[in-house]
Amino acid sequence: MAQVELILLQRVEKLGQMGDLVKVKPGYARNFLLPQKKAIRANKSNLAKFEEQRAQLEALNIKRRDEAERVAERVGGLSVVIIRQAGESGSLYGSVSSRDIAEGCTAGGLTVVRSQIVLDQPIKTLGLTKVRVVLHPEVSMTVTVNVARSVEEAEKQVRGEAVGQAAEDNEVMDVEALLDQQEEDA
Repeated sequence: MAQVELILLQRVEKLGQMGDLVKVKPGYARNFLLPQKKAIRANKSNLAKFEEQRAQLEALNIKRRDEAERVAERVGGLSVVIIRQAGESGSLYGSVSSRDIAEGCTAGGLTVVRSQIVLDQPIKTLGLTKVRVVLHPEVSMTVTVNVARSVEEAEKQVRGEAVGQAAEDNEVMDVEALLDQQEEDA
């Protein structure tokens, strides 16, 4: 299959660093790298133009990376609470997507778009989930997403208390233990 040769304008995960000449499939170039301005086609005029602007591009990249690192330090350990309806077993009636997490992060003081959220699959259960947020191609941070049925339940999850079916099972066992204790005392 034909490959297209490109010059990367920024670091692209699992592909290369800024300035690298890479060969990729035409669809990846046409649909992702070129429209997002992550790369340009490798031809003589573009190579010459890139070499002229390389110092400026690298300086700009360093500046953006430093800004992203400062933001990551400032909001490190961010926790986002998302309230959703769920069944008794803790399964959500819907799911939590990258859009929901991005909105929660923005409400929490970290302005991100959903394309910056790295979510392998949507979250479909209650509980705490670690999600990676890419602030810059070289800087990412972890955000804790707390999915709960209510604010009180979210607070319990943060403290490590069982919620949902597990909490009810514990309550049943506690009542049985209390009844056993009362019978022994009688």
